[in-house]
Amino acid sequence: MTSSPDHSPFSSVSSGDGPRTGVVLSHGFTGSPHGLRSWAHAFAAAGFAVRMPLLPGHGTSWQDLARTRWQQWHGALDNAYLELEAECDHVFAAGISMGGALALRIAATRPVAGVVLVNPALVIDDPRAPLAGILKLVMKSTPAIANDILKEGVDEGAYPRTPVAAAHEMNKMFRDTLRLLPRITAPVQVYRSTVDHVVSDSSIAALRRGLVHAPLELLRLENSYHVATMDNDADRIFRGSVDFIRSTLAGTADHGAAPAAAGREGAA
Repeated sequence: MTSSPDHSPFSSVSSGDGPRTGVVLSHGFTGSPHGLRSWAHAFAAAGFAVRMPLLPGHGTSWQDLARTRWQQWHGALDNAYLELEAECDHVFAAGISMGGALALRIAATRPVAGVVLVNPALVIDDPRAPLAGILKLVMKSTPAIANDILKEGVDEGAYPRTPVAAAHEMNKMFRDTLRLLPRITAPVQVYRSTVDHVVSDSSIAALRRGLVHAPLELLRLENSYHVATMDNDADRIFRGSVDFIRSTLAGTADHGAAPAAAGREGAA
C-alpha cells in the first residue's frame, strides 16, 4: 500500500565534527518536499544542517499555485538560506528541476560554498511558452508533468494539473535567472538523466553557456528519468552529493581549491 505524499517542509541541525555545514534544498514546479525527502535525510545523516521549504502555492492545489508569483518561490528559498547562514560556516544550495533554477539564483546572489543540481530546468521548450501570459486568460491549466520516473510504483505527489499562469511565472523566472548565471563562482555539480521527458538538454546547454566563472561537473544518470531523486539512481545522487560537499569543503580549507575541474563529465 502506497502512503500519502508528505508535503511538509524539512529541517535539521548541523551535527558531527568539522565546520558547520548547511544545505538549502528546493523541490520543483508543481511538486513538494516529498520528492526530495530522502535526499534531505541523506544530507542530515551526513551531519549537515538542512532547510527544505514548501514553496508557496505548492502542496495544496494547482489553483493555489496559479495565484503565486515566482518572487515568492525565490523568497521562500532565500529565507531558508538566511536561516542556515546564521548558524553555519558554509552553506550549499541544491535543487531539482525548477528548484535547480532557484538554487542557482541563490548561488548568484548569496555567498554559497557550492551547488548541487538534479535535472535543472532553465528553458521551457514548449512553443506555447512565450504566449503563456495570454493563454492564461483563456486556458487555466494543462495536463500534469508529474511522475516522470522509470522505477515502477513511485509517486512524487505532484499536482494533477499544471496551471498556465504559474508556468508563465516560471518562464519569467528562468529568463531572469539566465542573466544571473555569470555571477556564480562556486563549484556546481549536476546530475543529468540521459532520458528526461520533462527537461530537455536545452537547459544544460544554457547552464554551460552561463557558468563562465564556475567549475561545472556533469554526471550522467543512465537508469532514471526526470525525478531522479526517487528513481533507480537516487542512492548514487545522495552519496555523490555528500562526497561533493565534503570534497569542496576540503578544497576550501586547502587555499580555496575547487574539487571539480570545469567541464568535467562522467557517469554517476
